[in-house]
Amino acid sequence: MSTPFQKSLLCSLAAGSLLAGCVATVRVPGPPPPPPPPAYAPPPAAAPVEVEVQASEPPPPLPDYDQPPCPEDGWMWTPGYWAYSSGGYYWIPGTWVAPPRVGVLWTPGYWGFVGGVYMFHAGYWGPHIGFYGGVNYGFGYGGAGFEGGRWVGNSFAYNTAVVHVNTTVIHNTYVNNVTVNNVTVNKVSYNGGAGGVAAAPTPQERAAMSEPHVPPTPAQKQHVAEAVRNPQLAAKANGGHPAIAATARPASFNGPGVVGAKGAPPRAAAPAAHPAPVNSGNPAAHAPVNGGAHPPAAAARPQAAPPKPVQKAQPKPAAKPKAAPERREGEKP
Repeated sequence: MSTPFQKSLLCSLAAGSLLAGCVATVRVPGPPPPPPPPAYAPPPAAAPVEVEVQASEPPPPLPDYDQPPCPEDGWMWTPGYWAYSSGGYYWIPGTWVAPPRVGVLWTPGYWGFVGGVYMFHAGYWGPHIGFYGGVNYGFGYGGAGFEGGRWVGNSFAYNTAVVHVNTTVIHNTYVNNVTVNNVTVNKVSYNGGAGGVAAAPTPQERAAMSEPHVPPTPAQKQHVAEAVRNPQLAAKANGGHPAIAATARPASFNGPGVVGAKGAPPRAAAPAAHPAPVNSGNPAAHAPVNGGAHPPAAAARPQAAPPKPVQKAQPKPAAKPKAAPERREGEKP
């Protein structure tokens, strides 16, 4: 029989065991679970626009010209524009080029008046057309977007209501009579400033400007380099009407497919050998030509007096036979 002390001891031991069991089952919280993976973010896009050069004066108005036909299936039109160098503005002819990859479109470069100067924003390739200053370049580039064609799968379809293609060679075409001026009306070639186009990018154009871009292709760069070396394309030489306004192929400024601006002077032909001048005896005929652009001809030699005609000797008349002397009567002959 247990005593009160024993009961008290047993109760204490039972309580201790119970407490020990409770402590043993207590769990200490571990480290917090890792956060969920972040949502996919696209790679950083290229700069929306790239300023290539700036000028203190606005570019000339856009010239009027016809579009040459597309020479190759899949090529895309890139409109002409005014570029700038130390010698002033010069024209980069519009041309057809092969895109760098399937699914991209060409956003033309444009001049914009910013901070008191005119800055040229370079063109680029991208999945959508971005802002190009609201400039109406024609042939599908009416100031916003592009109506000259669209990608259908891996092929580019041409809108024959806007661009010039030879349907006997290129069959992937359609007709969409959109309200687009192929020839610019106001001819303004820049955005902002006095007399410039008053246009701002739309939300869709801003989104396109933030997409990854592809720079101009090597063929496009060669096209620009050839234009810079051509003195006929300087605005100071052509008065804003270049004789080579558009080409069918990039950097091909001679032969078929070259189109001149309306009102442009004829294209300069390759220098030909000058024949020797005809000796006319007139000193004015040997004056320098074109302000001395060609070397003067050699001085004319004095002409000798023409020889006198030789008179042929006239044949002497035959001598008449002498009459026989009269015979006297009785003389023998």
